[in-house]
Amino acid sequence: MAKILVVDDAAFMRLMLKDILTKGGHEVVGEAENGLVAIERYNNLKPDLVTMDITMPEMEGIDAVREIKKADPSARIVMCSAMGQQMMVVQAIQAGAKDFIVKPFQPDRVLDSVKKALG
Repeated sequence: MAKILVVDDAAFMRLMLKDILTKGGHEVVGEAENGLVAIERYNNLKPDLVTMDITMPEMEGIDAVREIKKADPSARIVMCSAMGQQMMVVQAIQAGAKDFIVKPFQPDRVLDSVKKALG
């Protein structure tokens, strides 16, 4: 079981992910609605893993990944992207993300990705 921080600007997406993760035996220790809040929550909560949306107001997910990885090189982050964001996914992986999941979320894929990132 992992402690997970869920980052997405859409409340219903956070809720969906939270539901999938808790049913999968993980604990969602926090949520954030943009990259700036994500960095602050990451530093306070020290989660085992972060699910990070790419497109958000205030600060994009990729920038947040870079900041989190700068502060904690061992951070484990899984990106969440909508279809058609392949270039951004590549940038996210280069920034230090371990894996990515595509919206709409498939529960099995989400849990496999989390397991892979934690492994």
